[in-house]
Amino acid sequence: MIGYAQSREENVAVRDPVCGMPIEKEKAKFKTEVRGRLYYFCSEYCQRRFLERPRIAYFSMEIGIRSEIPTYSGGLGVLAGDVIRSSADLRIPLVAVTLVSRKGYLKQKITSEGDQLEYPDEWSPSEYMDSPPQTVTVKIGDRNVKVRSWLYEYQSLTGGIVPILFLDTDVEGNTPEDRGITDYLYGGDERYRLKQEIVLGIGGVRMLEALNFNVAKYHMNEGHSSLLTLELLKRNDMNVDKVKNLCIFTTHTPVEAAFDKFPYDLVQELLEEEFPVETLKRYGGEDRLNMTLLALNLSKYTNGVTKEHMEYSRKLFPGHHIMSITNGVHSYTWTSPYFRELFDRYIPGWANEPELLVRVGPIPDEEIWAAHMKAKAALFNFIKERAGVELDIDTLTIGFARRATAYKRATLIFSDIERLREINRKGRIQLVFAGKAHPKDIEGKRIIKEIYGYMRELEGEIKIVYLENYNMEMAAKLTSGVDVWLNTPLPPLEASGTSGMKAAHNGVINFSVLDGWWVEGCVEGVTGWAIGPPPDEPVEESKRRRMEIEDLYNKLKYLIIPTFYDRRDEWIDMMNNSIGKVAYYFNSHRMMQRYVTEAYLL
Repeated sequence: MIGYAQSREENVAVRDPVCGMPIEKEKAKFKTEVRGRLYYFCSEYCQRRFLERPRIAYFSMEIGIRSEIPTYSGGLGVLAGDVIRSSADLRIPLVAVTLVSRKGYLKQKITSEGDQLEYPDEWSPSEYMDSPPQTVTVKIGDRNVKVRSWLYEYQSLTGGIVPILFLDTDVEGNTPEDRGITDYLYGGDERYRLKQEIVLGIGGVRMLEALNFNVAKYHMNEGHSSLLTLELLKRNDMNVDKVKNLCIFTTHTPVEAAFDKFPYDLVQELLEEEFPVETLKRYGGEDRLNMTLLALNLSKYTNGVTKEHMEYSRKLFPGHHIMSITNGVHSYTWTSPYFRELFDRYIPGWANEPELLVRVGPIPDEEIWAAHMKAKAALFNFIKERAGVELDIDTLTIGFARRATAYKRATLIFSDIERLREINRKGRIQLVFAGKAHPKDIEGKRIIKEIYGYMRELEGEIKIVYLENYNMEMAAKLTSGVDVWLNTPLPPLEASGTSGMKAAHNGVINFSVLDGWWVEGCVEGVTGWAIGPPPDEPVEESKRRRMEIEDLYNKLKYLIIPTFYDRRDEWIDMMNNSIGKVAYYFNSHRMMQRYVTEAYLL
């Protein structure tokens, strides 16, 4: 995946960034320098459009654009990266705004006993991007804090370019405390987080203006950036209707307790000079400043990230018109080199029209299986290098990799060790885990340690490996190299999830609880298997948990293992369906086309 990103940047043909027309630089009549970069155009019209056309400003606390730039913690940031990739491919005029997070999220080490150790994941923005000379100022408490930006441009082979602004307070003249505001992604206490959200929301709007971006709409990816609505209110004479028509809000959280909320005494201390608290209470809630509520109240278009999540959000916020646009992943990025080559031969044009993957049927079974085995071998070589564990290429391999936190229930498969042993006697299995726990998530760290305990308990029977320091590069190898992708969230806490979509692009079969996107993607026994009853089935919660465990073990023993080992043709049919009935739809090109027609063009 990383090689793909680099090749797109280093070897891209010179194309008009507006219309995509190939251009010979030496013969180009129209060119212009903007923010230190030289661009070429096929016509005066495209040149003018590039300089003047309105853009969508996409705000996200985290963005995962490449593994070496660790400004993401998980699904939210990786999704934002896919938004940028698809927008560049489709030449959607987007500009993204995030924080520089100089010390990253965390670099994970795990001891032999399973204890997670965290270290800063430091990186230098100057190695990857330039910093324009313009700075802006935001008032935080009694101090003026200067903010600069780093400009990174993601360019597609289609010619489309999406600039990404990484906001940075490590600026000469700021106090040491203020210089560290943009250091850690999701670090510090409430005070630190609110300062970050002031920089992102208010500072981001000001930086776009300072850099002469013509912004038509502001798209908030989760509530972290919703203070931008305050800046827009000030600029529009407190006209709420005008601000609503400028704002789009995507919520990713299905439970009220998880929304960012700040006490008003802290808000008053840090934000009073920027905006009166009385007005904040009118739009952000009376008791605490609820960033999700603030965004909902000041956005014309709001959406959840699956149909199921839309329904939960409507219950949490009755009276709000919340729509749904189901998430997707960037098809080319998350397809292994082996399947890319296969799709290139049999489905030309699939990379920029991933809906063409519906035509996967005629690809011979033996070629699909050969591509999968190459991806599996690449993963196993990676595991041997990283963890020193040698897995068996012919053994059914189950993958589970995501943020280590309680609701993901990474240990559900270990609920009954004796049954798991019995299943392994029926047909051998091996398990690959990965995922980081937030430094303050004690339960998440305990889960990692517990998995290490099961590794010791089952040593010599079931091979289990836990890969440390999960990142985008590792995710690409895992989602393409295992045979089954396991997902066991506690419903309704998985608003969407996207790792299973990545797996489907590589013919890997999903085995998941019916939550988030899998409610829409699962056709039982055709595209994969469900664990437990559907979310709308009226079942008492303790009974639902028992049903999930029974389903997990029974389907593994009586369906998955026999199909994998004894009915290979059926297995490959399901791999084919993963691509042609799942990947063709659950991609970020389809997602972004929905945003354009339903939100951006309104």
